[in-house]
Parts: sequence; C-alpha cells; structure tokens
Amino acid sequence: MDKQRETEYLNWLCHVPFFGAVTIRSLYEKVGSFEMIYNIEGRQLQKLYGVSEKAVTEFEKYKKTLDDTRREMEELDKRKIRFITPFDKEYPTRLLHLPDYPMGLYVKGKLPCEDQPAAAVIGARACTEYGRQTAMWISGELAKMGIQMISGLASGIDGACHRGALEAEGDTYGVLGCGINICYPKENYYLFEKMGEKGGILTEFNPREEPRPQNFPMRNRIISGLSDVILIIEAREKSGSLITASLGLEQGKEIFALPGRITDPLSIGCNRLIAEGAAVLTGPESVLEYLEIQSGKLLRVHKINNYGLAKKEKMVYSCLDLQPKGLEEIVRTSGLSVNQCMNILLELELKGLVVQTSCQYYGKKL
Repeated sequence: MDKQRETEYLNWLCHVPFFGAVTIRSLYEKVGSFEMIYNIEGRQLQKLYGVSEKAVTEFEKYKKTLDDTRREMEELDKRKIRFITPFDKEYPTRLLHLPDYPMGLYVKGKLPCEDQPAAAVIGARACTEYGRQTAMWISGELAKMGIQMISGLASGIDGACHRGALEAEGDTYGVLGCGINICYPKENYYLFEKMGEKGGILTEFNPREEPRPQNFPMRNRIISGLSDVILIIEAREKSGSLITASLGLEQGKEIFALPGRITDPLSIGCNRLIAEGAAVLTGPESVLEYLEIQSGKLLRVHKINNYGLAKKEKMVYSCLDLQPKGLEEIVRTSGLSVNQCMNILLELELKGLVVQTSCQYYGKKL
C-alpha cells in the first residue's frame, strides 16, 4: 500500500463535512484503505456502513475536490506545515488514549515531546488583569522548569499563557478551533507567528475552516489530551473552560483551579471546581509538587534565569508565590539559615521581585 497516496486520501476525507474522526476510523477498520473508501459509491456507504444520508451527499459532492486537496497539501508543505496521521511516528501518543482521537493533524512547528511534562492553562477570554498576570506568571515559571505549556491561542487567559511561556524562553503549543491558515483572534498574530518557531500550532480542522462555535469543544479535547495537568485560571459559571476540565477528568487528568472571591463572576466556575474536588492552584509550586519535579531536575531546560539571580536567590525565590509565606516556612522549604533567608529576601525586595506584606511574610511581586 502506498503510504503517500493513503495520506492524500485521508487528508481529503478529513475535508468532507459530517465525517468526523470516529466515522473515518470506523470506515478504515472495515474497508482497510482510505483510497478504497474514496472509490465506494455513496449509496453503498449508507447501505453497508450506516453513514448518514447528509454525510453521503457531501461525500459524493466532495469527490470532485480530490485534486484541490492534493494541491493544498503541496502548498502547505512549501510553508513547512505538515499533515500528521495516527500512522506516523510523530503523532502524539497522548492523543491515542482519546476515544475520538483526530485522524489528522495540521502542524506548524513542533509537537509536544512525549517524555516531557505538559500543562494546559485555560480560562476566560474576557479575563481580569489579575487573571491575565497570574496566567502569564505561572506559565512562565512552569516553562522555566521545562514544562510544556498548552492552550488554545484565544484572547485573555490563553494568550497570556502562551506569552508567559515565550517570554520565559519555554516551549508552548496552541490548539486551534479553525484552520492552520487562520489566526484567530487577529490580536494574537504575534504569538501565532512566534509559536511556529518556539513550540508549535496544531489543529484537526482543514486549512480553510473558519472558527465556528461548535469547533471549540472539539478543540478542547485535544488541549486536555495533550496535557498531564489542566490549570483553570478564571471561569464563569457556564464556561468552555469547565467543559475542558470535565474532559480532563474523564481522561484522568489532575485539575487545578485558581480560587477567587465568591462575589466575582469570573471566579464562580473555579470555586465550584474546587468545591467538587479540584486542587487549589496557589502558584507554580502546586503543579510542580504534583508532577514531582524538584528544582534541580529540569534546570537544564532553562539555563539562563531572566532575573540574573544567584543560586541561593533562586532557591529562596522558588519557595515563594503570590500567597505570602512566613519566614519560618521559607527557611524550612529552602533549607537555608534564617540569616541567609532574611538577607536574600531583602535583596529580592530591592530588585522588585518580592514584596513583604506584613511582618516577616513575603510573596512574589507580579
């Protein structure tokens, strides 16, 4: 069987409306070849394999577009965009655990490394400034430790996640709810271009697919599927982020939620998740502790600290988060003496990285 031809026919099939991942895979398992599927008459598809009448109509109509999809693949190849299938070694094995894993992915840049932890950061598009800064900070800190950051390249929290990871010189991956040729929203064009170089962009939708509301829940299963943990920063009571959290729970992923004021509409979803058993997100340490990553293990991924901190300063700074901690806890966590910690905390305060909120209580400054 010619692998290249099979890939071309699978790519064509991924363009046909009403032919989702489950239908395509089921047909392949029964027929044994994507080229053979193409050559079946629509009536036979309906009679023998139970394909809906609506899908059959589109199937027959789209048979005329095979040459167009072949030319499209050639153009994508010139732009270094790849079409990856489950038959390729490059296809993420994390996704193969999904019952409806995509039968094709359009990829610009890299795909997440299989042997490196990954965290999804998602939340409200119309987020607060606090939510945006928190998403940037946590994503940046995790990226410095070698965690791959994954989100949906949407406005608000998604964009903040990608930006924080890029500024930390880490890898970040965006999963689109539209075609690989479309940057949505346009305000994230800088991220869209940069992530093709440092990280990657991927989507299961054909290159011309416009962003449509029904695409985003499908996109969300890939975000959660690629991740080991899912961080919800801000979410309303009825939110797409909660759908992603639900998908993650079904996939056995750990969910972290950022707590907020009970009167804040953007915190209702997060607070509800916590009440239902999600872990409380108090800072990057929450995630690192769950992933059992200790400071020394992944420092090789980020060799240069953006703040130019000395080794012991890094040790103290890594003990802190936005929730202030007492000096006694910092001493215990860092393993340094009281005098060393106090001197280092003073230096960090002078550098504008730490704030003392009350007597001997310290927190990171956003």
